Amino acid sequence: MNPAYVTESSRGFDDLVDDVQKKVAENGFKVLYVHDVRKTLNDKGFTFPGYKIIELCNAKLAHAVLQADRNIGLMMPCKINVYERDGKRYLAGMLPTLISEFFPNVSPGDAPEEVEKVIKKIIDEVK
Repeated sequence: MNPAYVTESSRGFDDLVDDVQKKVAENGFKVLYVHDVRKTLNDKGFTFPGYKIIELCNAKLAHAVLQADRNIGLMMPCKINVYERDGKRYLAGMLPTLISEFFPNVSPGDAPEEVEKVIKKIIDEVK
């Protein structure tokens, strides 16, 4: 079970982060927050390459999933990570269809598939 959709990019780190945020909005989602992991770790004395976690949400789809089971909120909001490793840049998004692996007795409807399509589309368009 691979929990993420990951692709490498030759584009600049900041451009990737900016373009993910633009594509999130273009696809009917909202950026809730951008975590600057590098800054947080560097501020604590650790050296770490570029790493940002972009939280995104679509209220209609989030509502549908939470109606099925409030504990699915533990896997929310959805995220797309942009990070650097060994001089390369990557985009990664968790696959919402894995909800069924963690909540096998819950039927969240088509929302996980819809969200997963959008996450993959954003990553593919930005890379």
